[in-house]
This record gives sequence, C-alpha cells and structure tokens, in this order.
Amino acid sequence: MGKTPTFSAAFQTFLRESPEFSDAWMQMAQQLDDASTLEDKTKALAYLAVLAATGLTGGVPFHAAQARAAGATREEIISAVLLGLPAAGNKVIQSLPAALEAFDAA
Repeated sequence: MGKTPTFSAAFQTFLRESPEFSDAWMQMAQQLDDASTLEDKTKALAYLAVLAATGLTGGVPFHAAQARAAGATREEIISAVLLGLPAAGNKVIQSLPAALEAFDAA
C-alpha cells in the first residue's frame, strides 16, 4: 500500500477557507460515524456506493482508498460502485475510474 488518501481540492478549499463551517461539518460527520454499528470496511463500501449513486464523484478517490485501508478488495470496490445501477442508473459508472485509480494507488 502506498499513499495516504487526500481530500478533493474542493474539500480542501472548504476546510481552509471556512473553518467554522468545516469544523462543524467534521464534528457532525464524526458523530454519525461513531453512531454507526457497521464495521469499518462495510461502512466504507456503503459510503462509496452512496457517493456513486448520487454522482458525488469528488469524494470517490478518498473513500475508495479508505475502503482499501479497511480491508476491501478491488472486486468489492467495483461491486460497491456498481451497486446503485438498478436504482440510480448508469451514472454510477462515472465513479468507477476514479475509485479504481485510487484503490490501485493506495
């Protein structure tokens, strides 16, 4: 495994330019993470599936690398990204290249 995943440029700007909002966001995100009963790998794969289904591709590289760090396989990354095909349609495939590139680099 290689690089530590980084936030997207947009999220880095959010963190840097609006610390009050980003601190509140990060606290809320941590509290939601703490409340989850899912184990880390399942949580990471589920989140990746949600990002792909909603078309929020900016977070895909970070969360794909996070899923790999939690023990996900390349095949599980692919399955998570494509999970939303029936409900969200083929827009989920837009996330596949970024997810696999991040997985391979992690």
